[in-house]
Amino acid sequence: MSMISSTATEPAMSRRSGGLIRWLSLRVLALAAHRERRAAIKTLLERDDRELRDIGLLRSQIEDAVGGALNPAMGRLQGGKVRS
Repeated sequence: MSMISSTATEPAMSRRSGGLIRWLSLRVLALAAHRERRAAIKTLLERDDRELRDIGLLRSQIEDAVGGALNPAMGRLQGGKVRS
């Protein structure tokens, strides 16, 4: 019994466009993650030093904390890169 792969029956154009769509969606997700990180950094920078100390941060640690460098589990975003 012979088996034909479904990719062998698809036109080459649909595979290319599928790759382009996948690439574009990854770029959009990465941009959204970047914007979300920048918004979080901006919010934290608006806090005073006492408020930052209450949550265990120094002003110099804000970008690393938002990016997940201080606690890698906290920096994970679905579908996007952690660091850009």
